Amino acid sequence: MYAFLFRHLLTRMDPESAHHAAMFVIRALAVPPLSWIARAVTAPVPEHAREVLGLRFDSPFGVAAGFDKNGTAALGLFALGFGHVEVGTATAVPQPGNPRPRLFRLVADRAVINRMGFNNDGAAALARRLEKTRRRRRRPVIGVNIGKSRVVAVEDAIDDYVRSATLLAPLADYLVVNVSSPNTPGLRGLQAIDTLRPLLEAVRDAAGAAPVLVKIAPDLSDEDALGVARLAVDLGLAGIIATNTTISREGLRTDPAIVAAAGDGGLSGAPLAERSLALLRVIRGAVPASFAVISVGGVETADDVQARLDAGADLVQGYTAFLYRGPLWARQINRALPRAAASV
Repeated sequence: MYAFLFRHLLTRMDPESAHHAAMFVIRALAVPPLSWIARAVTAPVPEHAREVLGLRFDSPFGVAAGFDKNGTAALGLFALGFGHVEVGTATAVPQPGNPRPRLFRLVADRAVINRMGFNNDGAAALARRLEKTRRRRRRPVIGVNIGKSRVVAVEDAIDDYVRSATLLAPLADYLVVNVSSPNTPGLRGLQAIDTLRPLLEAVRDAAGAAPVLVKIAPDLSDEDALGVARLAVDLGLAGIIATNTTISREGLRTDPAIVAAAGDGGLSGAPLAERSLALLRVIRGAVPASFAVISVGGVETADDVQARLDAGADLVQGYTAFLYRGPLWARQINRALPRAAASV
């Protein structure tokens, strides 16, 4: 049914408008008794629960940052079967993001190009929403992803991140430092070790008891990715998320004219799977078992999730395949995962 709707209706809608329509429905699922009914149908089996970051996750599979930028849909996503939701990216200063159009489907590749530009209501608004969400007894683990405000110069990035961390860390189950989006000028330069160390130290200190992770780009070399991972271990961070979107356009099946018309932005979806899995293996082999590694990029099926777990991921996230798989995506993965995935 969803495949028919996607092919004949959703592909005719502007992708961002389609996303907003989907978010309206997902938010409605947060309201009882719809939330109870949906969760009863989609809930993971108990054997898949696991403990990571000192937290209990009902499922190893969750929603990556970028889907719920403003923390408005976490409860609805929980009702759809996701074990955790990473909200954001949030910035200290509210911002509209880049001009539209800024989201493009590459259907032949089951991929998306986005140059959203951290469009969000700001850290203070997100904090107010999270205060309400956390009052709910039944909710997912909620991570909060923070990034640099566009109006803030790169040399002032530390203070900007600390503002967001101070507001949001007390309300986050874990906090993620995003230095890997390609859609904010100068942001990826913060992945360089010399600039990354003082930033991560400052956010770690501002975050208090909240576990802090750093999210990296797939376009880093293996050596540079290992450098970031080892820095995170050295600083006592809780983990790393690999990976964000890529600026590469290699190996795509989509008509090159369509790809060129989409323009700049980060590519996500199936084409990212090979690099994401490779980086996971590289990082897992170089960090302690107690250091959390969350894998994201090109995940579509339960087999994909299991492959990441087998390669050493503690948790797995997805986003783009939600567009292609539909609202029962998490349920499909939860029901198809082998029972041996449990680690609690």
